[in-house]
Amino acid sequence: MFSGAGAVDDAGVTSHPFDVDSFLLRPLTARIATNGPTVRPVWFLWEDAAFWVLTGPWARLAGQVRDDPRVALVVDECDVETGLVRQVIARGRAELLPFDVARGRRKLARYLGPDEDRWDERFVRYLYGDPAVRGTVWLRVRPASLQAQDLSYAVGP
Repeated sequence: MFSGAGAVDDAGVTSHPFDVDSFLLRPLTARIATNGPTVRPVWFLWEDAAFWVLTGPWARLAGQVRDDPRVALVVDECDVETGLVRQVIARGRAELLPFDVARGRRKLARYLGPDEDRWDERFVRYLYGDPAVRGTVWLRVRPASLQAQDLSYAVGP
């Protein structure tokens, strides 16, 4: 389990500790950066202390990772109504692994809900199409470094 540590940065902004695992289990969008630089939004699964991203030949992500596996990934939220501001920044080397349906279902269900009958057909194809034909793979990032900050602030009346 990761926990964001409380700290004060150079600008005097205080970061409060929070449960990073619980934060990363929410269906938030991450942005992953590869060498180039290229940044793209991705849905992810946080499991086994790693980020899992479904990708394939329909995106350039797999090729960029094959060329240079170094990546950075950011997951954050900002709610100006409540003052909730939290972020997780991870860096590490990505690896491409064979796709498996069970993990794919866990990932897609967190964003689309548990009822597959309500899913858009393209997500069903990603999940159940033959990965050898579709080229579907997992991109896994086990963070070499993970920085978590809660920069929330009080909202006045």
